[in-house]
Amino acid sequence: MTTDEKYMQICLDLAIKGKGTVSPNPMVGCVVIDKSGNIVSEGYHKKYGENHAERDALLKLKNNEAEGGTLYVNLEPCSHWGKTPPCVDLIIEKKLKRVVIGMKDVNPKVDGITKLKEAGIEVVTGILEEEAIFLNRIFIKNMTKKLPYVVLKTATTMDGKIAAHTGDSKWITSDDSRKEVYKMRKEFDCIMTSSNTIIADNPRMEHKFKCILDKDLRCPKDAQIFKQGNFYIASKENTPLKNGKLNIKEVLSELYKRGIYTVFVECGGTLAGSMLKEGLIDEIYQFIAPKILNDNTGLSAFNGNSINIISDAVNLSIYNISQIGTDVLIKSIVKK
Repeated sequence: MTTDEKYMQICLDLAIKGKGTVSPNPMVGCVVIDKSGNIVSEGYHKKYGENHAERDALLKLKNNEAEGGTLYVNLEPCSHWGKTPPCVDLIIEKKLKRVVIGMKDVNPKVDGITKLKEAGIEVVTGILEEEAIFLNRIFIKNMTKKLPYVVLKTATTMDGKIAAHTGDSKWITSDDSRKEVYKMRKEFDCIMTSSNTIIADNPRMEHKFKCILDKDLRCPKDAQIFKQGNFYIASKENTPLKNGKLNIKEVLSELYKRGIYTVFVECGGTLAGSMLKEGLIDEIYQFIAPKILNDNTGLSAFNGNSINIISDAVNLSIYNISQIGTDVLIKSIVKK
């Protein structure tokens, strides 16, 4: 690991501290090194609307500690006024000699690199860029697509089944896994599910905001899911149809307009398969229980396509595997 990579890794470690509090802003960390090579300040973006990481770090400095030194930050410094002043102005004011950046900002309003170079500051980009992109993948999707980041959760047997052919599914995974799901939900702005799931399982799915896909308004009014939280019900009354079904991309677009930046999908194989086929799922959290249903008529986790050759399969990139009780949890990104 090079010196630049070492300090950029510190930036990434600092940035993650802002998880859950800075949305819809990105997670950013900053390290300031003096001209002798010593760390003189660190900072990170703590909360939406508060100081960005660079400002957090630089305002801690006394006298001219940063002059002639290097500033490390995992995202290109902002060059425009938002809820706070432009970070590049403060970097220039503090007379930094060099700025090392993980990734360029996808926000079209930002061009901090140009402004820094015009001020005579050396700029290095692309240090631990893949790690920086991964860290702020939600922000990137929100900013570039104007859509929420979508994570699908599923719980299956080892042979990929979510229920017996009768619909019985309680319980495939362990109590530990179900407790983990309760915690996961809190990390997202919205839970999305379908009328099929509500009618079949009558889940409560406690959360502050839920989106229910119910084209024909079939859900019973006394369903458990309606007893807590706020709702957006997508039906044919308020959502365009696509091939006779709700256009889920339009639903996601509506949610984004309502300030929903992350969506946690819990559903059956039909909706999961359809969303996967349409490229609407960004990540999959799959709980796998040490069980084999051994029944071709059992319900599959994904049931939305007809595939003739393996090369047409959807490819994933696994980034985390953990054991939850007796189950295994695999987190992966859908390759597009």
